[in-house]
Amino acid sequence: MFKSILVATDLSEASDHVVACMSALRPLGAEKVVLLYCLGLRHIEDMKNLLIPLVQPKLNAQKSVLEKAGFQVVAEIAAGLPQFDVSRVAAEKDCSLIAVGSRGQTASDEIMLGGIASEVIHSAVKPVLILRLWLKKEKGDVCHAVACHPLEHVLFPTDFSDNAEHAFSYVEKIAESGVKRVTLLHVQDQGKIDRHLKDRLAEFNRIDTERLERLKAELGKRGVRDVAIELPYGSPKQEILNRTHKGDISLVVMGSQGRGYISEVFLGSVSHAVTRHSEASVLLIPAP
Repeated sequence: MFKSILVATDLSEASDHVVACMSALRPLGAEKVVLLYCLGLRHIEDMKNLLIPLVQPKLNAQKSVLEKAGFQVVAEIAAGLPQFDVSRVAAEKDCSLIAVGSRGQTASDEIMLGGIASEVIHSAVKPVLILRLWLKKEKGDVCHAVACHPLEHVLFPTDFSDNAEHAFSYVEKIAESGVKRVTLLHVQDQGKIDRHLKDRLAEFNRIDTERLERLKAELGKRGVRDVAIELPYGSPKQEILNRTHKGDISLVVMGSQGRGYISEVFLGSVSHAVTRHSEASVLLIPAP
């Protein structure tokens, strides 16, 4: 499914953990990695030749880790900014996925996007995997990344829009790769239903349960035996985050545009909240 992956690195310790996590994507067909570092220069092309020798050794070290994991690796250095060059290079190299890391738990217990993650997500037109890096303190100030197993338990929030259906096609492909568990989630939006439609909640639940059962049946055909259906009532943003906070979800797959609560990434939408505050890694699927 994701034969060629662009890994955007900022050469930090956190990005070392992203590189180490790539082997967990091998079941999805990953064979090639384009390892990209952006210098972040604008209109100063002459500086590129001065900076490349400074970053090349670290980039080569990350490349070596990926090669030892069995990937074919091309290391690239771009002069420009990540929000422009990551999508450009991904298109030029025909990559089917962009992978970036975001810092999970910091010293102040905040969940936050780290490094270049937010810049890449803003501009990407290909699927983006935001790998949540759970960093824990051990032996003083040294931080270690918790093991990365994104395919253990997939959460799929859906609003039944066309793009949610498109995103579900990725869940089906992931299922064929041997995912152990999938949870299908649709949130009945209390803010909208309470106003004028509360007397129809039972009807909505019946219809949407049937829709989720259809998705469950499709996953069953692809070999997933453990599929759960959840239909909470409340705030879509909070209910999805609450589900990731239970600690058993390893990957959230969701559309980046859709009807209602999955529309307009990073413009106050649920997608913004989930990518920023989820305790699990997130795979964002843009509209086709």
